Amino acid sequence: MNNKKDEKEYIPPKTMLVPCRSLPAGSAFGWLKAGWADFINARKISLIYGFFVFLVSIFVAWLAWKLGGFVLLLSALSGFIFVAPLLAFGLYSVSRQLCQGKTPDLASTLRAIKRPLSNSMVFTLVLLVVFLLWARAGMMVQVFFPMGGDPEWEHIVTFLFIGSGVGSIFATISFAASVFSLPMLANRDIDVITAVISSINGAMRNKPAMLVWAFLICSLTLVGFLTVGVGLIIIIPWLAYATWHGYRAALDVSEWSKLPRENSEQV
Repeated sequence: MNNKKDEKEYIPPKTMLVPCRSLPAGSAFGWLKAGWADFINARKISLIYGFFVFLVSIFVAWLAWKLGGFVLLLSALSGFIFVAPLLAFGLYSVSRQLCQGKTPDLASTLRAIKRPLSNSMVFTLVLLVVFLLWARAGMMVQVFFPMGGDPEWEHIVTFLFIGSGVGSIFATISFAASVFSLPMLANRDIDVITAVISSINGAMRNKPAMLVWAFLICSLTLVGFLTVGVGLIIIIPWLAYATWHGYRAALDVSEWSKLPRENSEQV
């Protein structure tokens, strides 16, 4: 009897892999559409957050120019993709509140950042290490392709071509690891390793959709740079909301516990 009772009460451990769905190649356009709707429905919070990202970006660009000149500035700008998902972390709760039919407010958004703080800090550390490695790699490229204080365009193009090849390795790893993991960490009681492995698995099983999504992210981010960072005020919140909808479309997290919310139904 005891053996049967124990057998009934036994709950098998969860796998470290969140199931993923198959995505059409053009899924990202639907995410952008849903993300833009979230931006319109939460304009105030979106613009406040976007302006904060703009100020941070300008400060980092100025600091890179002062410390390392043109080369470090290029490395910092090209490495933006590594830290951009972290800048958008607080916005995932806005999309979640909208999915609940609520009107998002800044206080609840800031409170939502605190709940998964430990996991997000671990992930922040990992991405910052990747970013620092990329910055160092960019400096090493400059050793083999040196540029003076007033570089010619052909030297700049050579540096960007070689640097882009090196950076694509870091960018691919960073993108696959963070594309779905950060919104999952912001909403589910899940550890960093499970989130990262599941994100990589989801990205690898949906390569066409991820290639389109990566292209759209790079294109919109480039628009932000070409507007001297002003465009990031809109683009970063928009991409954050779109990422949230992408995460919900790609991963089936129904078996994972939701983070506790204050007096709210969760999605």
